[in-house]
Amino acid sequence: MTTERYTHGHVEPVLRSHRWRTAENSAAYLLDHLRPGMSLLDVGCGPGTITVDLAARVAPGRVVGVDAAADAVAIARDAQGESATVEFAVADAYDLPYEDGTFDVVHAHQVLQHLGDPVAALQEMARVARPGGLVAARDADYGGFTWFPADPALDAWRDLYEAVARANRGEPDAGRRLLAWARAAGLDDVEPTAGSWCFATPDDRAWWGGLWADRTTTSPLAERAVELGAATAEQLEAMAAAWRRWAADPDGWFLVPHGEILARVPER
Repeated sequence: MTTERYTHGHVEPVLRSHRWRTAENSAAYLLDHLRPGMSLLDVGCGPGTITVDLAARVAPGRVVGVDAAADAVAIARDAQGESATVEFAVADAYDLPYEDGTFDVVHAHQVLQHLGDPVAALQEMARVARPGGLVAARDADYGGFTWFPADPALDAWRDLYEAVARANRGEPDAGRRLLAWARAAGLDDVEPTAGSWCFATPDDRAWWGGLWADRTTTSPLAERAVELGAATAEQLEAMAAAWRRWAADPDGWFLVPHGEILARVPER
């Protein structure tokens, strides 16, 4: 199995973010294309919240969630409990253990930005999709993050995140590149769109700012930043404090833009 270095890791504040994700807030661009009875593969499923939501949309179709991290797969299985409606398995995005043309839809949310070769991953996703089926991907674009009020420490946080992600062979500005990556993968029938998350209510600010304050100091992101010499522990604490300042500001507003693609797999 190809090993990629996942910048975030699966620590508690990261899972806090991932468990918030649903089909409605993270895959709305795909939902109108789903029908009961479709088969679907969710690549990089993490704790499986989106996977389970998508399964409800295509029931009684087969749905499988795969992730390279065994601990993430275990969390997804535990969260699903005894009412199992989805299969979860450990698998490599570059070498999916399924025959050609197995699924009607192959989906990935916030995955390609973490891969050293996103084009190869898209080609593998297309391989296991049936001819005429869909490959769907959505990724954030860190360079497009926008917030208010301005804070130099948050500017420093974004610069640091992008440096660490690229040192890990990822591309944090993936959203704007999805169309180009899909075309490079041989997918020419592509519908590109954009979506966003906005955090501005008191509850949303407390949640978003709090989890990023924690991730900035107690996650593989923080460890890697120190390892690379990109930041000191003191600088990370200053960035975390900026996140808490932003969260406490009644005027605080944060936008996370995403690129999205729906690619129709060509007939073979």
